[in-house]
Amino acid sequence: MSKIDTVRSDMVAAMKAGEKEKKEALSLLLSALKNKAIDKRADLTEEEENTVVLKEIKQINETLELTPADRTDIIEQCKFRVQVMEAYAPKMMNEEEITVVIKEVLAGLSIETPTGKDKGRIMKELMPKVKGKADGKLVNEILGGMMQ
Repeated sequence: MSKIDTVRSDMVAAMKAGEKEKKEALSLLLSALKNKAIDKRADLTEEEENTVVLKEIKQINETLELTPADRTDIIEQCKFRVQVMEAYAPKMMNEEEITVVIKEVLAGLSIETPTGKDKGRIMKELMPKVKGKADGKLVNEILGGMMQ
């Protein structure tokens, strides 16, 4: 069952249960998934679906960051939407799992202690392996901490 079908059935269940805010959040996610499928003119792969979900969550988080502190209604709405959408997001890698992948890439590139000069080469190999599974900022911080 694709994410579009899952989100649609959950949205219908939310409508029947009278959960207006949850229905709205799922409606936003569903329309983003459908638009991506229409743009592609084919069904989405699981990875593409995950990318759309993560993009929506990222956009809501950006809205949350730019919202003034006195607009508690918007803040609460954004937090709730992120909470709802995270149920459809892929499980993200933690620091330990990212560190393991970085060490594998370093071994593959025959680099014992990474330096600033190696960073571009490392990231080029590393990012395709963690794309959609880990936050790019966190990957960059962990790699930066390993560098000399």
